[in-house]
Amino acid sequence: MGEIEELPRRRSSARHSIIAQDAAALEHLGHKQELKRNFSMISMLGLAFAILNTWTALAASITLALPSGGPSSVVWGLIVAGVCNLCLAASLAEFLSAYPTAGGQYHWAAIVSWKNWSRSISYITGWINVSGWVALTATGGLLGSTFIINIISLLHPDYEAEAWHQFLIYIGFTGIALFINAFSTRLLPLFTKAAFFWSLTGFVIISITILACASPNYQSGEFVYGEFINEVGWPDGLAWLLGLLQGAFALTGFDAVAHMIEEIPQPQIRGPRIMLYCIGIGMITGFVFLSCLLFCVNNIDDVIESSAGPLLQIFMDATKNPAGSVCLLMFPLVCMLFTSTTLMTTSSRMSYAFARDRGLPFSYIFARVHPGLDVPLNALLWTAAWVVVFGCIFLGSTSTFNAITSASVVALGVTYAIPPSINVLRGRKMLPPNRAFKLPGAIGWILNLVGISWTILTTVLFVFPPELPVTSENMNYCIVAFGVILLIAVVTWIFDGRKNYKGPLVVFEGLEKGAVEGVEAVLEPATESDSTTKGALA
Repeated sequence: MGEIEELPRRRSSARHSIIAQDAAALEHLGHKQELKRNFSMISMLGLAFAILNTWTALAASITLALPSGGPSSVVWGLIVAGVCNLCLAASLAEFLSAYPTAGGQYHWAAIVSWKNWSRSISYITGWINVSGWVALTATGGLLGSTFIINIISLLHPDYEAEAWHQFLIYIGFTGIALFINAFSTRLLPLFTKAAFFWSLTGFVIISITILACASPNYQSGEFVYGEFINEVGWPDGLAWLLGLLQGAFALTGFDAVAHMIEEIPQPQIRGPRIMLYCIGIGMITGFVFLSCLLFCVNNIDDVIESSAGPLLQIFMDATKNPAGSVCLLMFPLVCMLFTSTTLMTTSSRMSYAFARDRGLPFSYIFARVHPGLDVPLNALLWTAAWVVVFGCIFLGSTSTFNAITSASVVALGVTYAIPPSINVLRGRKMLPPNRAFKLPGAIGWILNLVGISWTILTTVLFVFPPELPVTSENMNYCIVAFGVILLIAVVTWIFDGRKNYKGPLVVFEGLEKGAVEGVEAVLEPATESDSTTKGALA
């Protein structure tokens, strides 16, 4: 009996010991442990998967690929995007296992860069990443509010949607996400677990229901996996490539685990696994879900042009019942609430991390962790404020808002490629050899180069006009929005960052396992407290 009672105590003691070691490792990377390590493997995977939310994002954005490649682009484009993103994620997973810090890409870029360029590359990478995450946070409320407007349009055919209607719903999503993040941080691990299981449950129930209701009137396998459509005016090959953007969008945000890494035990082991698992699960569920949807489609043009949105229209094609279709849509609608909340969580942690390295104006404000709530409250308010600003832009110009959200995907993609690109240029010798996750020899080179090439391709494709002829209405203003992000990064570097940004501060003792050149100018020797901590853990 005594041994049974002792077992939970041993487990608790082991967990506390692991967390203490993680805190010491983080201190060697230049930061004190301020956030609680409350997340488990499953709850962090739930957060990462809720942000990707692949099957829902694919369904909501299916009209991107249907006219630009058709079903073949929708289905096989996801597989291409999934494989290439796995290569990119594996490349970043090496960095995450070596340096598990919430700064992510800008921190890693600083460490592996050339000494004279380290601070500027790190600073610009950080600004692009912060901007990308803040803008991406707006997509949760956008898609969620779109689903609600679609429901109203289906049930009330005479309804005429106004921009301010969607804006108010969008603000509601933002407010709920802010409230949960600010006042329920201790419940976030349970919240993200619920998000994971809700999403998988919705995927299974919807897939089975629409296949059962549509039987036996299915599209052929040749249509689902081989039909090509080009209604955009570009040459066929380019049109199919533009259809890849749907899959690229649905798999963006896998770096979330990096920015939340200081809130999970054993981050150097669990972080890389989660980064790869969320893409793998997203790719598999997305492929099955898209296949089910396309087997149940009646008319492609009706799906593209439906006022009720593509997903609800396919549900109607399958069930022939408005009430049943709306019930099915409740799964992705609730998923978007989970997504909005986890996007804001991750975005706030990214802003907080960059601010504590003095990368933002008024960094001392945004780097504070609220002592009672255990969250970077000011960084949360910063993110929420920008999401509201983007909503106001939506009221004035939907094309401008769409350009901002598209630019967020481009921005994150660029930051994914920067650390592995520098590492490749330096012969893949800049990471410690004894890291927990390591790509061996030629495999590492191949995966790095595929991931970098994929980023270059999608960055170019994301700024293409979606169709010909190009007019002021269908022009892709993403390049303008991304240009503004770059301009802000460069200007703030010239007037602020060049003087105040020192780059990530790393303790010498914490770098025993590998050579580092990039942050050599800002390395600090181990302090007496560092040595004491290490001795206590030994």
